[in-house]
Amino acid sequence: MERGSETLTLTLVQMDCTLGEPAHNFARAEEFLAEAAQRGSNLVLLPELWSTAYDLGRAGELASPLAHNAGDGAPDNWFRRLAQMAQRHNVFLGGSILEARDGRYFNCFALYAPDGQLRATYRKLHLFRLMEEEKYLAQGSEAVLASLPWGDAGMAICYDLRFPELFRNYALRGASLMLIPAEWPQPRREHWRTLLRARAIENQCFVAACNRVGETNGSTFFGASAVIDPWGETLIEAGESEALLTVEIDLAQVEHVRKRIPVFEDRRPDIYG
Repeated sequence: MERGSETLTLTLVQMDCTLGEPAHNFARAEEFLAEAAQRGSNLVLLPELWSTAYDLGRAGELASPLAHNAGDGAPDNWFRRLAQMAQRHNVFLGGSILEARDGRYFNCFALYAPDGQLRATYRKLHLFRLMEEEKYLAQGSEAVLASLPWGDAGMAICYDLRFPELFRNYALRGASLMLIPAEWPQPRREHWRTLLRARAIENQCFVAACNRVGETNGSTFFGASAVIDPWGETLIEAGESEALLTVEIDLAQVEHVRKRIPVFEDRRPDIYG
């Protein structure tokens, strides 16, 4: 993919998600997305399972097959509708949705381009037992690096944040940005904030993480969506209510930081792999 400027305007949609009501959640996301487009956003990130929340027991009813473009699949295919939103608002757009595939269901982070074409697909590698994901969902099998006009982005979902090996893999493959939709609940707010900064600092890259707010089945989600720079500084962070966070980032900063502290040159994979 041809590269242009390394500076992009990134927006995180920190929203509440109504359990098992994708039509309602899509309408709400559309309102946020219209505002994000007015702000000149190039890339917009939605939370994890934002269209249904954790209604995993109804995955057979709520999941859709993956659509590869804005015209692919039935009108009620939720991935197709996500692609159409990306096209309608002329942005790169991603977030995770329940996917039906080969008789199984996945927590699938799909990223669509402004022309409505599928740019990258990541299926959650690490299933969170505290939310009983393993009872309903299949594990993904690939660490996916999305090629974007501003640089390469590593894709992850929520619980994946606790596995530093995944993010180091992305960094070694050239990622300058990590994208993380999430439904990270109370009371582990400080885990969330600490791990986001750790992943940014140790990999000397930007981390953009979009968490939901609200309550589902007794679990409360605190938001605190954030963008962290390669020095570990928080560029923007939300509170505990719905918010639209927009920030401009320059991915060229990644190379500058990696030259200042040459962590990757000083690694000893001959010792620890």
